[in-house]
Amino acid sequence: MAGGITQAEYWNGEVGTRWARNQAVLDAMFVPLTEALFARAPLVPGKTVLDIGCGAGATTLEAARRVGPGGGVTGADISAPLLAVGRDRAEAEPPGAAPIRFVEADVEAADLGRFDQVVSRFGVMFFPDSARAFANVRRMLRPGGRMTFLCWRVLSENAWVRVPRDAVLPLLPEVPPPPQPDAPGPFRFAEADPLVTLLRGTGFDSVTCDALDRDIVIGQGETDAAAIAAATHVSLNLGPSSHLVREAAPDLRARAEAAVAEALRRHAAGGAVRLRAACWLVQAG
Repeated sequence: MAGGITQAEYWNGEVGTRWARNQAVLDAMFVPLTEALFARAPLVPGKTVLDIGCGAGATTLEAARRVGPGGGVTGADISAPLLAVGRDRAEAEPPGAAPIRFVEADVEAADLGRFDQVVSRFGVMFFPDSARAFANVRRMLRPGGRMTFLCWRVLSENAWVRVPRDAVLPLLPEVPPPPQPDAPGPFRFAEADPLVTLLRGTGFDSVTCDALDRDIVIGQGETDAAAIAAATHVSLNLGPSSHLVREAAPDLRARAEAAVAEALRRHAAGGAVRLRAACWLVQAG
């Protein structure tokens, strides 16, 4: 990452704290994608589940509801601020769900036990060594089990990222270089073929990689203007393009906010800003 910062430092620093503070916003934004993930994941009562990159626990809680009190769910993440939110949410859950264990751990190397199923919503793209990570996940998966996860397709197909990014780039003194191939980041597995090859090479025999497209609400409010303001906040503080202006001077920041708001205006209707999200829904066993 920029400046040599590690993933653990990044997600335990200001970014992790900001995501924890905005957990409800992010969960609401990703509802259509979360629903698609669990519609495909074969979670049945009594099973054990590992949730990779569980963040603030939305997917962990949903897995626990699905496998019920006879099952068990482990949510693993490297971000202490996000895990703290997850633990608080789990304590507030009504009876009837599986016991949940939240663990601050790097799934690339940790041995967290054995599991019937593995799920992840955008949590598998950040390992320094993807091959090592998936091989370790395969070892933790019981015979007959499957891993089901979501990852982003190419940036150009993800309007929720591309639209605000294209508005900001002309304002920058210099365009940031593209990420290095196979470097940790949101679009690491944007291409299906290398991902399928990687999974097969780490011990997964049966791999499917299906395109999933959903419109997501990145901002909503009582009026379109309020929705645009909310979507601008998400784009410049929580989305993958937020790093472009994270350390910008106040004047550049203000111009970026105005440009993004104007770009989002054409996507606002009925008190919501909706843009297309493009993912791969991957299953491997």
